[in-house]
Amino acid sequence: MTSVKTPADEAEARAIQDELRHHVVLDEPGPPPGRGLVAGVDVAYDDSRDLVAAAAVVLDAATLEVVEEATAVGHVSFPYVPGLLAFRELPTVLDALDALTAEPGLVVCDGYGLAHPRGFGLACHLGVVTGLPSIGVAKNPFTFTYEEPGTRRGDACALLAADGAEVGRALRTQDAIKPVYVSVGHKVSLDNACAHALALSPRFRIPETTRHADSLCRRALREAS
Repeated sequence: MTSVKTPADEAEARAIQDELRHHVVLDEPGPPPGRGLVAGVDVAYDDSRDLVAAAAVVLDAATLEVVEEATAVGHVSFPYVPGLLAFRELPTVLDALDALTAEPGLVVCDGYGLAHPRGFGLACHLGVVTGLPSIGVAKNPFTFTYEEPGTRRGDACALLAADGAEVGRALRTQDAIKPVYVSVGHKVSLDNACAHALALSPRFRIPETTRHADSLCRRALREAS
């Protein structure tokens, strides 16, 4: 079973990020889009009960049909701190992934990878601790600048960090619809990450992996006793 250490405080969390950041692999292209199995993960919170529910949904990348799904519910073990969100989400996400029998060739996170204020978002953290290729496809912009991409599906513009480095792309997955924000997590190139985001979004703005995982984790939270 994959596990992750819960830090005692913010300083320890940042130290863990600093250590794990060096293990991110950026020189592998990753699996080809439209082949094999791809998983989506997402979480939902119930602050009144201090609960977090995670879902992992595996799709056939060619047909986008659901192959397997799993959920996990746990108590929130780390406070909300900007830039350290992975420590709140990752333990339960890993429990959901560990419950799967199918092993995906790629994991798509509803969040960020390198496009993160500390250069180590959830997609990076998840990829390093599991060894799986991973990408982040976020719904909203974060701590970077970018120009608006063209209006057609597939149009993209670089997400730029404060030092001018490209850390991801704003990608239009549907004509004239708000873009998503794609970044590398682990063992995938940025070009390939964008290709996966498009292949997983044939009809809607958000990848099918995220759409299924979002619905499933919300249901698991409602049903948690």
